[in-house]
Amino acid sequence: MKLSRALPSAAASALAAVAARDLIQRRHSLLRNFPVLGHARYLLEAIGPELRQYLVAANNEERPFTRDQRRWVYASAKGENNYFGFGTDNDVEYTAGYPIINHRTFGRAIPPSAPAAGHEVALPSAKVLGAARGRRSAFRPSSVVNISAMSFGSLSGNAVAALNTGAALAGCLHNTGEGGISPYHRKGGELVFQIGTAYFGCRDEDGRFSLQRLKGLVEENPVRALEIKLSQGAKPGLGGVLPGAKVSAEIAATRGVPVGRDCISPSRHAEFDDPDSLLDWVEMLAAETGLPVGIKSAVGDLAFWDELTTLMAESARGVDFVTVDGGEGGTGAAPLIFTDSVSLPFQLGFSRVYSIFAAKGLQEKVTFIGGGKLGLPDNAVVAFALGCDMVNVAREAMLAIGCIQAQKCHTDTCPTGVATQNPWLAHGLDPQLKSVRAANYIKTLRRDLVKVAESCGVEHPGLIDVNSVEILDGRTASTSLRDVYEYRPGWGLPSEDDRQAIIELMTDQDEQGGSAPASPTARG
Repeated sequence: MKLSRALPSAAASALAAVAARDLIQRRHSLLRNFPVLGHARYLLEAIGPELRQYLVAANNEERPFTRDQRRWVYASAKGENNYFGFGTDNDVEYTAGYPIINHRTFGRAIPPSAPAAGHEVALPSAKVLGAARGRRSAFRPSSVVNISAMSFGSLSGNAVAALNTGAALAGCLHNTGEGGISPYHRKGGELVFQIGTAYFGCRDEDGRFSLQRLKGLVEENPVRALEIKLSQGAKPGLGGVLPGAKVSAEIAATRGVPVGRDCISPSRHAEFDDPDSLLDWVEMLAAETGLPVGIKSAVGDLAFWDELTTLMAESARGVDFVTVDGGEGGTGAAPLIFTDSVSLPFQLGFSRVYSIFAAKGLQEKVTFIGGGKLGLPDNAVVAFALGCDMVNVAREAMLAIGCIQAQKCHTDTCPTGVATQNPWLAHGLDPQLKSVRAANYIKTLRRDLVKVAESCGVEHPGLIDVNSVEILDGRTASTSLRDVYEYRPGWGLPSEDDRQAIIELMTDQDEQGGSAPASPTARG
């Protein structure tokens, strides 16, 4: 009885204390004018993304990923039915820039009709990575879909472990990000080691690049290629900071930095300062390690690409692969002006870079990799048509292992334990369960790519050409992808030898569809 009387009294006292504080403070005019009640505004602002996500926005309105897109990733990851009924939610006829894929009535490849067909089909790259320049450890990547660069530190250890184990299950590559190779990267997945401006994982005590440490990492881990990060879509032209509070003993050991101190990535490399010295460094790394070496960059000023390709055309030096990151990328936090307005979006940036390589006859000697919302089948198909040989998935892979698009990656409060170093939040992510979901998602994306390729009459998504995609200009007109980006005949496709090789590989293991038995009167 006494407790029931005390509770209302305590609640009233607490509200009175809050009201008194609100009236005295000067930082928030809203609270000073509307004590207690004004807090509702800040509560609604804090949970606004969740309210819009679940109660307000339509299926195709949200950004960066719509509810339909997230549903497709979640269902694919869980092995559930990822089909959609009753037609598209998209306003196709009135959306300028909407891509339409042209299927073929009669083509070489015939898609099977079973929903699960193609789910376990291998989908290797049409190009052998590093072969054009005779790298000792050149190889054909076994998957055209691979996990993009996300560092341990940005992601939790459990998230990295889930992605690496998932990569092993799906037979794809896992890019380490610039944060070095952690214990969580050693779960069976093959790696692309990314070398950033701070040379984490391959630096000496003074922060300088150490070739010996790099060679030690390559010898001790399943590293298949090296990627020199020039810039990324989320923050082109900027470096990065991992606050000291996040620099645990594990992160410090992985990166080669002191525990508890701010971990800074400069905005520029110290080992080279122009395309000429960059190519010298590429060739040195390739000669010392035997691995294919490439670069990753967002696209802005094209003078760099023009000078790079001119030097490659005039000498024996060159990169083995180019990863183009679209400005719509987003696994790294950055100032709003950079995420919204600095560097070109993927299609425009990639097509310009590819055209520069192709104009100098270099496109068949380089493997092209794309990143920037390409973990969705429609975006990926357009990327392959433009000349991508592989695509990297980042945020979509995060969704597959539990991300709910809370957009709190930079606050260390990710509620699903994906992008946080908070031990309590990270422990909620089960790496074994989520690794299976990551693998399911990658396999399903590859299955859909195979299905679309076969619908276009070809055996592999790398064989889809720019004439197979149209871009709507509105309700009554469209332009072929070839004309939109002014591609010349043959651009966007691998060499003739690579095309024949991948057709043979796909034909040997892919189950083709067919029709019902023909009647006696059928012709042919």
